[in-house]
Amino acid sequence: MTQSMSRRGGSGRGYGLHHHHHSALCCLSAAPPLPRDATPTLPLAPDPAAAASAAAASGAAVAVEGVLHKWTNYGRGWRERWFSLRDGVLSYSKIRAGAGAGAAEEDGEVRLIGSRVGGARHTEKPTGVVSLKCDVSISTARLRDRMHQEGLNENLIEDCEQIVLSEFSSYRKQLKRRYEDYLSLFGSCRHNFEEGKDGSITQGELTRNDFSSSRHGNFSEYSTTESDEFEKNDGGELTYEEETPFFDSVDYFIESDNRSSTMLSVQEVVDTQTQDSSDRLPHIRRRTRLPEPTEKEKGISLWSIIKDSVGKDLTRVCLPVYFNEPLSSLQKCFEDLEYSYLLDQAYQYGKMGNSLMRILKVAAFAVSGYASSVARPCKPFNPLLGETYEADYPDRGVRFFAEKVSHHPMLIACHCEGKGWKFWGDSNLKSKFWGQSIQVEPVGILTVEFDDGEIFQWNKVTTTIHNLILGKLYCSHHGTMHIKGNRQYSCKLKFKEPSLLDRNPHLVQGFVEDNDGNKASFLIGKWDESMYYSNSDTFKVRSADQLKGASLLWEKNKPAPNPTRYNLSSFAITLNELTPGLQEKLPPTDSRLRPDQRHLENGEYEKANAEKLRLERRQRMSTKLQDNGWKPRWFEQDMENGTYRYKGGYWETREKGRWDGCLDIFGEFAET
Repeated sequence: MTQSMSRRGGSGRGYGLHHHHHSALCCLSAAPPLPRDATPTLPLAPDPAAAASAAAASGAAVAVEGVLHKWTNYGRGWRERWFSLRDGVLSYSKIRAGAGAGAAEEDGEVRLIGSRVGGARHTEKPTGVVSLKCDVSISTARLRDRMHQEGLNENLIEDCEQIVLSEFSSYRKQLKRRYEDYLSLFGSCRHNFEEGKDGSITQGELTRNDFSSSRHGNFSEYSTTESDEFEKNDGGELTYEEETPFFDSVDYFIESDNRSSTMLSVQEVVDTQTQDSSDRLPHIRRRTRLPEPTEKEKGISLWSIIKDSVGKDLTRVCLPVYFNEPLSSLQKCFEDLEYSYLLDQAYQYGKMGNSLMRILKVAAFAVSGYASSVARPCKPFNPLLGETYEADYPDRGVRFFAEKVSHHPMLIACHCEGKGWKFWGDSNLKSKFWGQSIQVEPVGILTVEFDDGEIFQWNKVTTTIHNLILGKLYCSHHGTMHIKGNRQYSCKLKFKEPSLLDRNPHLVQGFVEDNDGNKASFLIGKWDESMYYSNSDTFKVRSADQLKGASLLWEKNKPAPNPTRYNLSSFAITLNELTPGLQEKLPPTDSRLRPDQRHLENGEYEKANAEKLRLERRQRMSTKLQDNGWKPRWFEQDMENGTYRYKGGYWETREKGRWDGCLDIFGEFAET
């Protein structure tokens, strides 16, 4: 019988020490080492639970320790490890040859399990630690008693309890977010610690010093898995580890990224908190699905609409509403900031003097904007001249604003403020139709500026939509993205162009170099999945499936549970939502108030198509309006480089609720 130890965390994600359909742990029998793929059997041993119960009744501390089998990987199979279960914390370590029991010398009773514990001795540091207690809990009993003493009524006491619990929950989420950020920071510096340069402490010392923090509730999942590097750095002669090592490349890659999590204590995270009281703003409840459609969709041939437009600019071609998704191009700009936390992390790295990790996070952010484009068969609405869109997400720490500033050429300008950074840009999409495909060339520069003055600028790459007539519709992104910094580093990323026999689609590969042209780091990944980096000169792979020794920079969020036919992400589903009280604060130019887009979201296709035709007639008047001196309300053009920059005033006007001078661009109009 196989005995496994695993648990599920509060986030719904599975945690445990298992890989690839194998149970992770198994009690050791007296048999010799097992074949690689053989599953150990459970020997008969005294019941540790009975001893634990007896010890608990006497008030003594209880621990269960001994030798178990753990699945490592396909190359090494099942291996003996010393396991310890104490105070709800499960840890395991390598076994060294030598005499003496491996039980820790701590107060309280220790129950030994396994049939061969007498001759085993565990290493000084744990290889992995997992807390089996899922949540940090607090009690409001003392608060209730004290308030009862003051004679307060039960309703008031319950309200106070909810306030305390809500504040604690908010703080815990913040702490977990900072913990994850700093795990990533420590992971980037791991190679320096391992080398012990300039008198720095080694990885082993960090692990021993920080192990005492492994019992802090939700943030104690310091689970590391084993690798060739651990085998070499443990020191001393290891038993049963003499075979030639073999590692599955994908397994090793995932494991090498997780290793760094053993090196950071929760206390360090708390001490380095830099967030101010604005982080305690209330979380806005946002929708998780679109409204159910009220009508049945009608099928229509795209070829019948665009067959006469071969070689033309499709921005001038009017398509029925059935080919649209219920978002505008302004909202799509904000969708590129779904992973804005990468810029938050980049800001923090720069503050700590890690300029290399800052540009790596900026590069990951630049790639992440393409992640949501997979299997999105419909196009966004083309905004009207003067149309705007705002997005205030205090839970993410970002505030975004965009405006259509020109009709021909079609230009959209945006500006976003985050935690220690600003992001802005303007874009002009030039598209050409070539029969079976549409090629979209973005024109414009995107800029992120951090509060310390460091700036990065980059261009977007070409997008092609394939199989318009025959086959499954899909898009690809290809070309070279240059991320230029104004200080020490720049980055070059190559988006691979797809081919018929492509075994590794969506590949992105590149490097970071300093001002002298020296390569400082290497990046690889897929724009629809994740990005990784390595600072090693030997990191030269041709496939995103051969990532030995790399570390994770960014990973795409899980798909939405209710994506509808538009295949929107969970984030995109929230972009056109009118949350309670929002409509009264919006200007009449906001995309959420556009009637054809709202009808489409509600599944009212006939109304949506009629409104789209009406607004397109108004759109044709925009050129004349622009020729007569129309100027954008919230952006102005830089005379030196021609780009549009936010001139301010929108949020202040919104606060006052006065939208004088804002045209009702979606209302009725008289054609002249």
